[in-house]
Amino acid sequence: MTIAGELARRIKAFRYDDIPDTAVTWAKVGILDTIGVTLAGAGEECVSIVKRVQGISEETDSGPCLIFGGGRAKPLDAALINGTASHALDFDDFAGSIGGHPSVPLVPAIIALGEMTGASGRDAINAYVAGFETESRIAHGVNFHHYEKGWHPTATLGIFGTVAATALLLELSEEETTMALALAVSLASGVKANFGTMTKPLHVGHSVKNGLQAALMAKEGFTANPEAFEHEQGFFNVFNGPGNFDADRIFENWADPLDIVDPGLGLKQFPCCGSTHTAINCMLELVRDKGLTPEDVADIEVLANPRRLPHINNPDPESGLKAKFSMHYIIARALMDGRVGLDHFEGDAYTDNNARTLMSVVRVGAHPDMPAESDNQFGAEVIVTTTDGDKLSFRRDHELGRGPANPMSRDELWAKFDDCAQRALPADIILPLFELLESLEALDRVADLTAAMSPPQKKEKVG
Repeated sequence: MTIAGELARRIKAFRYDDIPDTAVTWAKVGILDTIGVTLAGAGEECVSIVKRVQGISEETDSGPCLIFGGGRAKPLDAALINGTASHALDFDDFAGSIGGHPSVPLVPAIIALGEMTGASGRDAINAYVAGFETESRIAHGVNFHHYEKGWHPTATLGIFGTVAATALLLELSEEETTMALALAVSLASGVKANFGTMTKPLHVGHSVKNGLQAALMAKEGFTANPEAFEHEQGFFNVFNGPGNFDADRIFENWADPLDIVDPGLGLKQFPCCGSTHTAINCMLELVRDKGLTPEDVADIEVLANPRRLPHINNPDPESGLKAKFSMHYIIARALMDGRVGLDHFEGDAYTDNNARTLMSVVRVGAHPDMPAESDNQFGAEVIVTTTDGDKLSFRRDHELGRGPANPMSRDELWAKFDDCAQRALPADIILPLFELLESLEALDRVADLTAAMSPPQKKEKVG
């Protein structure tokens, strides 16, 4: 059997009743968090441009699928726009297996297609878990070489998660699912050279759209080469190169445990590149525990795993988007404000004179105890030299967001969701939406969820 065929067989085997309770819980958390950050990203300029090009506005009613923030459209347009919005703020969850963001290739497609097909909350959860497992297991076979070569795995691998999720919602046959996966091989794209620009979230938008399109076309009988993964000119050899992948790892311990459970996902506490988060928490510890202020600091050294450095060692970011990938700017903000929030990347906040002054004393380098092949993939240490000549330091090893080992409390989940959703929805509908997502498995129709995300229509004045 081909790799696409074996993947299809395993995808088709997913059933909600077979999913462990822990996996259901984390799937609901991933979906809830992704909907929140998508609502927050819906008003970003990159999303507005995509909407204008697609001819979609808040008043548009040209299809069955909700556009987050207003309007309705056909499923492929909704997938493209909502997919872009989901990653626009870089506030979405991330995971070590995929080397990127596991939920954003899944949730926008599940919402669009779930609304269109009459899927239930249980159907949505099952599709999410299957998609998460598929993209993560393919990642096991190609990372870290795939990531280091310059591909953006959220898009290049996430597209196969999109296919898996949508294949289940569309009730594709095993053969149709095989064709959809093979077709997606030719639709996968996204290079890391475009990090820090509008193109990075567009990677996700196109990945979601292309994965959904592959599934829809396969259902109509569209064909592709079932050997598209292992062919001498197929995905593995073209994207990674001979000798730089291990296809057998895809099926090792498949779903035992499910990747959504172990190692799981990591929710973001901060709206910036996940590779900076451990260092942020180190700096915040020094601020809280030592009472550190900008006036106390003569020098700051940030040491991290060398895998993290190529896209975060950016001492002079030229935009708010690029500031999300500047360890120098982010550490300065953590020290100045005791937090890192959405407002730090809006408008011209990145040009703040006080932040720029602090950035000049921040140095970023590789940690001697955290080599690229170590377990400390997301470890970091912050070492501060004070104006009095004292050295203060704080270190954390392999902290990957707020996942199974360190989950967010309900209050923390609510605080993030509320902060995000306020950017797109009236305040009075946000808590009911949050509570609906908490009990997603009880929802009869995904359409009821999108109805809860739709702001009340404004009444026209009479006379």
